Amino acid sequence: MNENTKLTDIIESLNRVHLNIDWGWFASALLVSLAAAVVASLMYRFFYERRGTGSQVHRAFPLLAIAITTLFIGVQISIPLSLGLLGSLSIIRFRTPIKEPEEVGFIMLVIASSISAATFNFSFIVILYAVAFLTLLAIRGTSGWLWLRRDGLLVLSLPRNQAAGAAEEIERILAQETSRHQLETLASNGESATWQVVFSGLRHGAPALQAKLETLVGPTGSVNLYLDRPGGIR
Repeated sequence: MNENTKLTDIIESLNRVHLNIDWGWFASALLVSLAAAVVASLMYRFFYERRGTGSQVHRAFPLLAIAITTLFIGVQISIPLSLGLLGSLSIIRFRTPIKEPEEVGFIMLVIASSISAATFNFSFIVILYAVAFLTLLAIRGTSGWLWLRRDGLLVLSLPRNQAAGAAEEIERILAQETSRHQLETLASNGESATWQVVFSGLRHGAPALQAKLETLVGPTGSVNLYLDRPGGIR
């Protein structure tokens, strides 16, 4: 009898939701939260994706946003139904640890914008994202405005006994062929040394850069160019 009563209560709650909800506003809230999540994803890629230790958490932002928006709209309409939804979410366990501290901030940004969309405070989202972008830009510095000039990533390997002598020539070639470049990683083992350099502003094209570097390192080395890297130099 108790189970029948609970089932009846759930059905009545669902009926109240159906009667009380404005489907146009519900759709608009989902679309706004989805758009905000896409913007948050772009901001994450713009400021942080170039870091090799990131978990690419931005891929979950769109689904996370619409799920949170729907949940909080349900909370506003029917408290018994929303408690059931929250209870069902308690079975979720995240096994992958957050690897970068900024990922927590972006997840909270998505949650805040989704709650604002669910409460139809769309102006809050605009203000929130404007302040967030300006804050990140201030942290990053004026170099963030150069993102349109990114070109890619260079990975260069050569025998370790040639590395010291070739370093100056490699720097000269990069200065000639690119507007900006930055050494990200320099690794070596018993036999070889590897440079990882991000660059922007190719002056004569990728083939010219690759040809010069291949001539320098010779058959014992390797030159790999990865163009239009999503997390490239800013």
